[in-house]
Amino acid sequence: MATKVVMVDDLDGHDGEDVAKRDFEVSGVTYTIDLGDENFKRLEELLGELAPYIEKAAKVRQAGRARKSAADTAPRLRGYSNSDVREWAVAEGVEVSERGKIADEVYEKFIEAHPDASPDAKPDAGSDTGSEE
Repeated sequence: MATKVVMVDDLDGHDGEDVAKRDFEVSGVTYTIDLGDENFKRLEELLGELAPYIEKAAKVRQAGRARKSAADTAPRLRGYSNSDVREWAVAEGVEVSERGKIADEVYEKFIEAHPDASPDAKPDAGSDTGSEE
């Protein structure tokens, strides 16, 4: 028993001997589509007309996870940990999250209470961590 495969043009639905799987590329991405000779010729013409626009255009990247800026990676404190900040905030009645990001206002209040914690503060010559314990 023989099997006959009938290819159907994805655009206009005609089935004929000329319909084949056609690959084409746009901006480095390869696509495939089943097209007859006439529709494939139209596709090639359109791609030819589109090419100068693609060459001049800038690629837009899909939004993703934001990268940390240099300001975000700069040390927030000198000689103290985030755990120290949280413990101090709880003791002082300052609202602070148990986990995750600590609000800038909490860091500011902590540095006001502990000036040596400022990243700009000069470290004490006689202190290893600069913390008061």
